Amino acid sequence: MTAKETEQLPEAPAPQNGYQVTEQVGHLLRKAYQRHLSIFQTNASDPDLTSVQFVTLCALHDLGPSSQVELVKATSVDQATIRGIVERLKARGLIDLSKDEADGRKVVISLLPKGEALLQDMYPQAYLISEKTVARLNPAERIALLYLLRKIADDETEQ
Repeated sequence: MTAKETEQLPEAPAPQNGYQVTEQVGHLLRKAYQRHLSIFQTNASDPDLTSVQFVTLCALHDLGPSSQVELVKATSVDQATIRGIVERLKARGLIDLSKDEADGRKVVISLLPKGEALLQDMYPQAYLISEKTVARLNPAERIALLYLLRKIADDETEQ
């Protein structure tokens, strides 16, 4: 961040001025995400499917057979978490694991027909879930929200 940009940032109120954690961006993002997850679980076509499992299945559908590293990149889910998700999806018969023909050390994860069928059932519900999540927003607010979330999530910014 440049000196000029830093000068333009509003000063955070000092703790003695009544810091309100419930008004902070992290708290509000977490609360909004918890609301979205609740809507997801209530409206998913499969009550045992989590939102992160759904994202993983979507990535496999879009990318085709993939390694765990590729899934981590596509889903923004960390390596340890994706490992557990892959195990649970495999146990449910939604995906298959195989050795890469070119590199025997590499495991390739593929979507099975049962996983594809679950995705096809879930897509209409996913649209409904997104709609319910932003139901209180008007069309301009929805566009602004998505724009701002993408901007916040952009990995190119300094931390």
